[in-house]
Amino acid sequence: MANLLFYMALILIWVMLLYHMFLMQGGYRHFQTYEKIIPKWEKNMVDLPTVSVFIPAHNEEVVIGQTLKAMSRLYYPKDKLEVIVINDNSSDRTGEIVQEFAEKYPFIRMIETKPPNRGKGKSSALNEALYQSESEIIAVYDADNTPERMAIWYLVMGLVNDPKSAAIVGKFRVINAAKTWLTRFINIETICFQWMAQGGRWKWFKVATIPGTNFAIRRSIIEELGGWDVKALAEDTELTIRVYNLGYHIRFFPAAITWEQEPETLKVWWKQRTRWARGNQYVVLKFLSQFFKLKRKRIIFDLFYFFFTYFLFFFGVIVSNVLFIINLFYDLQLTIGNVSLALWVLAFLLFLTEVMITLSIEKAEMNLKNFFYVIFMYFTYSQMWIVLVIYALYLEIKRVLFHQEVKWYKTERFDQKGKGGSL
Repeated sequence: MANLLFYMALILIWVMLLYHMFLMQGGYRHFQTYEKIIPKWEKNMVDLPTVSVFIPAHNEEVVIGQTLKAMSRLYYPKDKLEVIVINDNSSDRTGEIVQEFAEKYPFIRMIETKPPNRGKGKSSALNEALYQSESEIIAVYDADNTPERMAIWYLVMGLVNDPKSAAIVGKFRVINAAKTWLTRFINIETICFQWMAQGGRWKWFKVATIPGTNFAIRRSIIEELGGWDVKALAEDTELTIRVYNLGYHIRFFPAAITWEQEPETLKVWWKQRTRWARGNQYVVLKFLSQFFKLKRKRIIFDLFYFFFTYFLFFFGVIVSNVLFIINLFYDLQLTIGNVSLALWVLAFLLFLTEVMITLSIEKAEMNLKNFFYVIFMYFTYSQMWIVLVIYALYLEIKRVLFHQEVKWYKTERFDQKGKGGSL
């Protein structure tokens, strides 16, 4: 029995590793080709649609000033652009800072959340802005984001030129990547997510996931869907599944770039990632239970990815680790012996190879320092994820069994050398 479990665990781990290698190849191909279509698409950017940029903000005084500075520099006709900051029950200077920008820039305005949306989290804040705006296209950014000048232009360009796309998602990079060992790990993780999970799945399957920031969606689509799901902690993933079920696709267009702040302490990272894990587990279980009712079966690629990531893969890792540890103290008569060691070494080398190739896509990221960080990351950061996913699953099971209310955790921000604040 122990041998069977061990073999099953190894198969699950290797399937995931090989799948990510496959995605890495797709992401690299997408990197080599996505810019070629821009000159042709530029010619159709004539009769431009109106755009509303939604920025949910709860106690964001540390970062909101820098974010709005970036918004004020966006390349898009200002008579067709509005930036809406949704001040969600803030008790700090967020409202004052936003008001300063609103007085200087007519296309920036602030709205306050109202009951029942007040203080309920990101989805409720976004729904509030949806009710109080009329633009044809809605873009969403987190309050710690500084999009590059052309970001909105490229997001809109994708929607104008691809009528089958309900949403266009851009690329995000880590602005504080060099701050701590943790942010360096997150930077590597983020680059891999962009080019493997987003670029790779788009290239091979025409599938991408709406992120929490730097995306644009057609108002008609989000209204047809009834807005954002206030029960979902991962509102972006949940929205993704519903968009595909309508028969549209979501395009990954990395020309649209934003820079975002990542957690600099383990405590903040743990809370944020726990919310992410719980949110994605909620989405997987919600839609797998409805799978035969879903109209578009291509959604299986997205459900498969998240189900494998948050359930099967971690099950395989946990089982193999547990059996290995038990076997140190009690002979389980595992016959795999040296073969398991060879497979583990090969798995590590495969992990190292696919991550370093992915890092090579971004300028200056494939270097000796990151090479050693990737090695260290495998034995520390990657293992931390296992514990976190188990903890998140425990919380999610407890929520379902005891009918607990979903509580939103807002990620703590860090002052980047005094860049936050007012004008």
